[in-house]
Amino acid sequence: MASLRAQDLSKSFDRDGTPLPVLSGVNVVIEAGECVSIVGVSGVGKSTLLHCLGGLERPSGGRVWIDSEDLYGLSDGRRAVIRNREIGFVFQFHHLLADFTAVENVVLPQLLGGTDRSVAHVRALELLQRVGLAARAGHRPGELSGGEQQRVAIARALACRPGILLTDEPTGNLDEATAVAVHDLLLTLNEEIGTTLVYVTHNPEFAATARRRLRLHLGRLEEV
Repeated sequence: MASLRAQDLSKSFDRDGTPLPVLSGVNVVIEAGECVSIVGVSGVGKSTLLHCLGGLERPSGGRVWIDSEDLYGLSDGRRAVIRNREIGFVFQFHHLLADFTAVENVVLPQLLGGTDRSVAHVRALELLQRVGLAARAGHRPGELSGGEQQRVAIARALACRPGILLTDEPTGNLDEATAVAVHDLLLTLNEEIGTTLVYVTHNPEFAATARRRLRLHLGRLEEV
């Protein structure tokens, strides 16, 4: 488990020489093991917020801490290590490597983190078992359904035992029944493993299942 904290987080993009503000002083504390949903209208900056919180995109201002690590006060190399070790990402589109099997997709981030290949393989099989895909470990993404692909993506995100799992509309590209199953899986993993879970969703029913709900509005987070 890991905590996540942002102070005065801001982000602007350049549009024809004019700054376009998206985040305007976001302040939030997410305790280790929490389950938090983030909602907001389309285009408000929810994905940008997750990218800044997870070390994928440098903010224009403000600070982000993962436990005691000041994420953007670190070197690029050190931040990459923290991102690989402490943060798992699941996006709306799974971004699996098409030429790799399910188990190979889950092994890869562990190898990048320095894990021995045989140890990584065992861990990958355990995670695929956990998400109900042990029998599909040798299949490539093109041989899996959309829901199965997203389950592999969740297993991959958990491969390095991150303290935080950030998910951006992870069920947005799935049919209703599959979306419910994937969402329930995320909640179960949060409860059983204790991984801090933050998920962006447009689905009000999914948002309501979080113990804590936040809304991004006019560049700031507010409690729902």
